[in-house]
Amino acid sequence: MESLQSHRVEMISIAVALVAIGAGTAFYFYITKKPKGFLDPENFKEYKLVKRTELSHNVAKFKFALPTPNSVLGLPIGQHMSCRGKDNVGEEVVKPYTPTTLDSDIGYFELVIKMYPQGRMSQHFREMREGDYLAVKGPKGRFKYQPNQVRAFGMIAGGTGITPMFQVTRAILENPDDKTNIHLIYANVTYEDILLKVNLSLSFLCWMY
Repeated sequence: MESLQSHRVEMISIAVALVAIGAGTAFYFYITKKPKGFLDPENFKEYKLVKRTELSHNVAKFKFALPTPNSVLGLPIGQHMSCRGKDNVGEEVVKPYTPTTLDSDIGYFELVIKMYPQGRMSQHFREMREGDYLAVKGPKGRFKYQPNQVRAFGMIAGGTGITPMFQVTRAILENPDDKTNIHLIYANVTYEDILLKVNLSLSFLCWMY
């Protein structure tokens, strides 16, 4: 009887140890596994506009919430995504955009949009208000940037073309192990037309210091 009781205690101890090991392993993978992005390359998903900031008479920054505060968008550096909306006659329109945020920005993503008078997708963004939803799918594009894959980048951009350049530039400058040099020529008609002027200045100042 005493031997049987001892055997039961031993089996219970082993079971408890196995459960503890299993729980520890699961927790380890939970905290070390890279969060899965919420973008879907085949299907549009809707994201809520939580903040709209007017930057000029025809430019605004749109902040969209991801499903949870710990979610990441899942957009590789160098790629873009498709946004779907409706023009001024109610017809569906899809246009590619590059966020100004990276996956290091947790729980949200941002788009800086210039709204042209005759732009079909511009009309959709012009009418968007906080609480509205934007349909997005991706990633899209053939280029994926990897740290130190080249010695230097020569970038030429005009107007809204700065957003994909800003995405790559920010990824480089915020990675202390990335030694890639950046040469950017950015053209606009007027000073007021320059997008992300504050963001670009802060990024390069942080890099210098």
